[in-house]
Amino acid sequence: MRFRNLQGSLPQTAGLAEFVPFFLRRARDRHPPPVPPGHVMPTAEAKALLVRTGPESLTWLGHASFLLRTGGRTVLTDPFLSDWAGPLAGFGPKRIVPPGLPLAELPRVDVVVLSHNHYDHLDLRTIEALPGKERVVAAVPIGLGGFFRNRGYRDVRELHWWEETRVGHDLVLAALPSNHFSGRTPFDRNETLWASWAIVSQTRKIFFAGDTGYGPVFCEIGERIGPFDVGLVPIGAYEPASIMRPVHCDPEEAVSLGRDVRAATLVAMHWGTIVLTDEPPFEPPGRFRAAASRAGFSDGRAWVMRIGETRVTSANRHDRPEEQGKRSIP
Repeated sequence: MRFRNLQGSLPQTAGLAEFVPFFLRRARDRHPPPVPPGHVMPTAEAKALLVRTGPESLTWLGHASFLLRTGGRTVLTDPFLSDWAGPLAGFGPKRIVPPGLPLAELPRVDVVVLSHNHYDHLDLRTIEALPGKERVVAAVPIGLGGFFRNRGYRDVRELHWWEETRVGHDLVLAALPSNHFSGRTPFDRNETLWASWAIVSQTRKIFFAGDTGYGPVFCEIGERIGPFDVGLVPIGAYEPASIMRPVHCDPEEAVSLGRDVRAATLVAMHWGTIVLTDEPPFEPPGRFRAAASRAGFSDGRAWVMRIGETRVTSANRHDRPEEQGKRSIP
């Protein structure tokens, strides 16, 4: 079985004339870019901040990896904490910065939420080394259950788009559509599903976009299950647009996606950790802030976090005037 994006998503029309020069450029450009001061918090500072922050919080570990604490549980998204986004050390893009917290410094993780199986989102080394496999709930798109079960995870929930599962009494995880693709080799393209996610407790409602291009499906998500308190939106890996636009958002599209799902606060992700594409690696946040401001998000509602930073999440989905009086799924 091969999965595909929903009707209305952009088709991939780029061919060899675009892909071959792109891969040659990426193979030649192996020098890590200079990292702006303050982009990564020192580990000790990041750990101390996490410890003293309240039970409703978000920690950016880098790329699409977050620690989300809500409803008394800790959720880890798209775990990628090793040095290489590839099958072996030396293959694939190398991290240009360390993770916000190394695996050994993570607090107890209760749930892993996965968007798809690309190496920069599903890291075998992190998955194998994560402690507590006998109790951690792994929520994954259809086709990826065996990957986790084969590595010792006992409670694996495979979901198709629009399906949900409950963890305990007060945490609901819903797999939602996104515009992307899957594959870890040249021979398994689109054999497993990809997804965005709603992560909902009694106190917070979070949208995790995963890895995606922009498209009309996000308006549908907003209408069906929005609004959200927080939207984690991908802002990097967008050039050349002829190749990337069907599967990755640029910063302006990420803001549009966040508005479509009706998120009160937007959090930038999928940037500043590895170099995947041609745009300057530290260009996305400036464009994201500017686009968010034009769209009516104040500085306090468009977060560009430091890697390792923890912030308190607010229950603010009704703060936007257009959401007053609207009913949302708890």
